[in-house]
Formats: sequence, structure tokens, C-alpha cells
Amino acid sequence: MTKILIVDDHPIVREGLAAALGSDVVGAFGTAEDAVREAKRLKPDVVVLDLELPGISGIDAIKDFDAPVLVLTAYGTDEDIDRALAAGAKGYLLKGAPLDDIERAIAAVARGESFLDPRIKRRESRPRLTNRERDVLRLVAAGNSNKAIAAKLRISERTAKFHVTSIFTKLGAENRAQAVALAAEQHLL
Repeated sequence: MTKILIVDDHPIVREGLAAALGSDVVGAFGTAEDAVREAKRLKPDVVVLDLELPGISGIDAIKDFDAPVLVLTAYGTDEDIDRALAAGAKGYLLKGAPLDDIERAIAAVARGESFLDPRIKRRESRPRLTNRERDVLRLVAAGNSNKAIAAKLRISERTAKFHVTSIFTKLGAENRAQAVALAAEQHLL
């Protein structure tokens, strides 16, 4: 049995999750303050924690738990994810995840492993462009030729072409239009 502590300020989410997870739930609380205080007594194996809570936020409470924390929240921006993981969360799921994913995440976090929502993993796998490649990409998106890019960035035309080719490779694009479309789709512009 994995002892689970749930922290969410929305009663329907808190109670629904507790009902779905059954007898493994040792407590369910609406505030981080209550959960941290009771966790010392209940000694959960995993804390399932929302980020937006009244009083102390979920981010600030992560460090106060002795058990590993699985964030379950509606907030999935890169900044939210980075802050939660930097604070010590072992897992991160978006609300709306299927119960199977929640159960797998709880089990992984209880074993000391990390778990990220599959939708987050897809976003994390987006290409990493250098600052110079981003500059070149913006100029490509504006319709500039390699020669114009070279002049605007004060680099050789050959170097501009190298950056464009590198961008194509990283994005999996075959031409400029496809590169711009893929970059826009992945919020790289």
C-alpha cells in the first residue's frame, strides 16, 4: 500500500481524487498549511499537490513535505513546471490526466523516480535553438534571403546558410516555409 496525501483547494477535485484512489489515501486537505501539519502525523509515501492554493502556495510548500511530491495542477507553463521541479517536486501532471496516468505517476514517485505528464514530455522535446539561430529564424520568417540575413547580422552569407541549414535539421523542416510553420507551432518565434 502506498500512503497518499492529497492537497487541493477544490473540494470536488480533492474528494473525487480521494474516492478514485481509494483506501491508499490517508488524508485530503484544502490548504498547504493543514497538509504540512498533518503530514508529520500521517507520514504519507507521496503527496499529490496542486500549485494554486490559498495561503502558502504549492510551490512554497513542496520543500516542507518529508515525502516526495507529485504536482497535479491545471497550470502547465514552462515556468510553472521549472519552478515546481526546482522546488523539489518529483512529478508533474496536468489536471485532466487519466486516472491510469495519475496512478502510474504516484507509483513512480513513491519508488523515487520522476514522472512528467506525457504532454509535457512532448513539449520538452522541442528543438533547442541557439540565440543566433533564433535571430536567423526570425529573419527567415520575415522573408529575408541568406544574403539579407548575412548583411543584417553582419556575418558571412556562408555562415547565414549554415544557420538556416541547422535550423532545418533541428526542426525537421525541408524548406523555409515549413521551418517557419513548425517554429510557430512550437512557439519558437
